[in-house]
Amino acid sequence: QVQLVESGGGLVQPGGSLRLSCGASGRFLSITAMGWYRQAPGKERELVATTTSGGITNYPDSVKGRFTISIDKAKNTVFLQMNNLKPEDSAVYFCNANVTDSRLRQRDYWGQGTQVTVSS
Repeated sequence: QVQLVESGGGLVQPGGSLRLSCGASGRFLSITAMGWYRQAPGKERELVATTTSGGITNYPDSVKGRFTISIDKAKNTVFLQMNNLKPEDSAVYFCNANVTDSRLRQRDYWGQGTQVTVSS
């Protein structure tokens, strides 16, 4: 079993910044990719940022230039630096990891989410 735990969410004013973190723990061989997704009330979950073990990153236009994803491979932890936050960024942010587990299966695992609220 693999567990992902997010932290760093909270309430911030428009234009402010937050840094989210997500650590992976459990029994697994490797992580091939990690990422962040978000879901606002009444909306579908959407991609925010992803990074592969090779360092390739991907961002949608809505956050490009404002958000930065990074990973600490030694600690199995992924970060999301969010700058110039907008009210439209308010959502529950979920951590995702593509993991090769002890049975040599590649599976996606999800954290329980952390709330980000951007409001004055």
